[in-house]
Amino acid sequence: MSTMGNVVPSFRVVTGKSVDGVLKNDRRRVIDVVEAAYRRHYESATVNPDSYFLRFPESPADRIIALPAHIQSGSDSMAVTGIKWISSFPGNLSLGVPRASAVLILNDATTGYPTACLEASIISATRTAASATSATRQVLTSRDVRTVRLAIIGAGLISRYVVDYLTACGIELSGVRVYDLNTGYARETAERLKRMEVNDVVVASSVEDAARYGEVVLFATTAATPHVTDSDWFSHNLLVLHLSLRDLSTDIILSSYNIVDDVDHCLKAQTSLHLTEIEAGNRDFVTTSLPAMLAKNIALPRDRPVIFSPFGMGILDLALGQYVLSVVNHDIQPIDDFFFDLTRI
Repeated sequence: MSTMGNVVPSFRVVTGKSVDGVLKNDRRRVIDVVEAAYRRHYESATVNPDSYFLRFPESPADRIIALPAHIQSGSDSMAVTGIKWISSFPGNLSLGVPRASAVLILNDATTGYPTACLEASIISATRTAASATSATRQVLTSRDVRTVRLAIIGAGLISRYVVDYLTACGIELSGVRVYDLNTGYARETAERLKRMEVNDVVVASSVEDAARYGEVVLFATTAATPHVTDSDWFSHNLLVLHLSLRDLSTDIILSSYNIVDDVDHCLKAQTSLHLTEIEAGNRDFVTTSLPAMLAKNIALPRDRPVIFSPFGMGILDLALGQYVLSVVNHDIQPIDDFFFDLTRI
């Protein structure tokens, strides 16, 4: 704490290496943290405003997104407030680095002063993977299934994180089909899965080839508009993890059970769900939310595919950031004099 009457908090910077070490150490605990945040959201104990998109007229493919959020204190948790600032520059891929980079700022509940800045691309990928794994567990447990065939469409960082979380949480993969527009990425992902001793890993020849194979299908692409239009590809009543949000046509959405993380967040920004709302004129096709499923143990019938479309909520980033900081706080030296001119007059 500072010398200003012990009012102004210390400020710490947590590197990606430290963040990665905490989150990889106990993936089951990470999922518990994410699910606890979802439950707080279901209890209306969160503030999660719309994300703000900063776009650039000279480079329309690029964007930086601000996700402010707040989680109220609960019986087993402290309040947490902050904002994630995450950029997506697809051209980074041609430079050999991930398209996304991010920081997370946490704020003191009493003074509002920032208390920490954490590298957040790892937090963001982790909360996405944990969210997808939570939804998968809910659906498979309700159907008494533990072993599935997985299809990966979009072989990037998010897919890697999702596979790590699925397998860490006891979901067995009997086989995997991998598809990516860049066959090199698909091959690299397939080789990594083989090193993980996953059986029957094949690079798929098309999106259709992968989708028809998978009992769980993971979409983690950079698609800006729907490119999958045939609902028959999903007729075997599987789970679709629609993490990239814009891959599926309205017909596929309307013929499925749809799970979201938050309906108001998911039905905007030209997502497949938003386009479906525009076409249908209502939101009746949204079946339930993951927070509701966690709170009430909702089980869905088996007569249609289940699609999980999470927009991504700032409360999850905050919950994981708070968890990381609680683990490393005493090992990270505060930045002296970060807050400097503190006299009022």
